[in-house]
Amino acid sequence: MSKEEKPATGARLRPWTDSDADIDAVITAFEADDMAAQAAEPINGENAARRWLAPWLEPDSSHVVAFAIDCGGTAFGHVMAGAIDRRHQTAWISYWVSPRGRGKGLASAALATLAEHCFGTLGLHRLELAHRTNNPASGRVALTAGFLVEGLEREKLMYLNEMGEPVRFDVQTLARLRTDPAPKITALEIVNVPV
Repeated sequence: MSKEEKPATGARLRPWTDSDADIDAVITAFEADDMAAQAAEPINGENAARRWLAPWLEPDSSHVVAFAIDCGGTAFGHVMAGAIDRRHQTAWISYWVSPRGRGKGLASAALATLAEHCFGTLGLHRLELAHRTNNPASGRVALTAGFLVEGLEREKLMYLNEMGEPVRFDVQTLARLRTDPAPKITALEIVNVPV
C-alpha cells in the first residue's frame, strides 16, 4: 500500500475484548440511528453488547477473523472477514465505524488492511461485500479500499423502519481480488493477532 491516504494517527486493528471500554464502545456505536438495525438484536445495554462481542472474543479463525478498529485504546469500529472458504479462497467482508469515528479515514484504512491480511496471511484470493444503496458512504469506503463494483441485487435486504414496518433495500455488491491493484492508502498495524 502506498502512503498517500492516511487514517487517524495511532489507528490500529486489534482483537475485541470483554473490557468495560469495548462494551461501552459497542453500546455507543449501536445507539446511532443508522446502526440500530445492523445487529441481530437491539444493542441497548451491557448484556446485549456482551452477546454481540461473544463471537469475536475467540473466533473460529478457520472461518472468521474480526478486529476492533482502535484509536488510543478506544474501539471506534469493527472489520471482519467471515464465511471464509479455504477451498475457493473467498471470504465475505463487513465493517462499521461508530459516528464519533467517522470522517477520519478509519473504515477505508481498516478495510484495506484487512484485505491485505486476508490475501497475505490467510492466502485468500477473492473478498466480497455489499452495502445498501441508501448508504453511499459505505460504498465510498469500499471503493477507497480497492474494491470494485460488480452489480446490484434488487430488494435483497429487509429491515424494520422506525414504525416497525418492513422495508426492502437494494444492495450494491463489490469485490476485490488478490490480483487487483492495491489502493493508495496507509495500512494500519494489526496487533495481538492470535496465532
